[in-house]
Amino acid sequence: MTAPDAPSGASEQAPRRCGLVAIVGRPNVGKSTLLNALVGQKVSITSNKAQTTRHRITGIRTVDEAQFVFVDTPGFQTKHAAALNRNLNRTVQGVLGDVDVVLFVVEAGRFGLDDAKVLALMQNEGMQGKPVFMIANKLDAVNRRAELAPWLKSMQERHDFAEFVPLSAHKAADVERLLGILKPYLPEQEWFYEQDALTDRSDRFLASEIIREKLFRLTGDELPYASTVVIDKFEEEGNLRRIAASIVVERDAHKGMIIGAGGERLKRIGSESRQELETLMDAKVFLELWVKVRSGWADNEEHLRSYGYE
Repeated sequence: MTAPDAPSGASEQAPRRCGLVAIVGRPNVGKSTLLNALVGQKVSITSNKAQTTRHRITGIRTVDEAQFVFVDTPGFQTKHAAALNRNLNRTVQGVLGDVDVVLFVVEAGRFGLDDAKVLALMQNEGMQGKPVFMIANKLDAVNRRAELAPWLKSMQERHDFAEFVPLSAHKAADVERLLGILKPYLPEQEWFYEQDALTDRSDRFLASEIIREKLFRLTGDELPYASTVVIDKFEEEGNLRRIAASIVVERDAHKGMIIGAGGERLKRIGSESRQELETLMDAKVFLELWVKVRSGWADNEEHLRSYGYE
């Protein structure tokens, strides 16, 4: 598949372009890191724990006449059948039908069964003719670049990819190169958002995500995936934000892990969350955190809906 013709003439004379771009892949291939790099600011949380991204996150970047609307998706789940995982997979599948371009993210030099299951989604009805880029991420972790050539050739045989883009999401030059390759694939149409927009998510939503990121980062593998954050109160008083949030877990033992000895771990989760929220919102933040046990919440559709899962 060849790229559409790039617009000619000076940038200010070129027609406006705007398109939806999905970022998909198995868990932990760097999708959220790539989204943040493409937008130029943190709009999606990251950690080494699978299922860090659980919602459809929209990041917006406007460059000259082109507006890129990126949609970060949860990592496609293949190992667990709980309602939470079914919900995450529905989110991924729902995104694909709506977008103009798909960025299929893998680790450079690697392609396993879970990657193949995500790639199989590109064969579904409604995807015919839709450009799919293979993004070979984490290029900085590849010791010998020459070894990538046979791997890239094998990838060409798996799907009719519109573009192959090896990169490191941590390198600005790589990210800018991807934006340049992507631009001519965006439809010619008016922008969906204002020029300075970065995301369509509310401060309330971003608060829950940042708290969940700190929770995952500070508990590591100790805490199972079945935990979430619910914002109970979000009040704005001038330059002050009053936020009360509940960390929801499935067992009393998990509650103890989060609170920690003498409550120190919960205090640290709160302190790091508050500091990042104050930077994000450019306001003073008063944050209260509670830990609640709700047995079986991750396999209960009603609980999932009440906690904001689509």
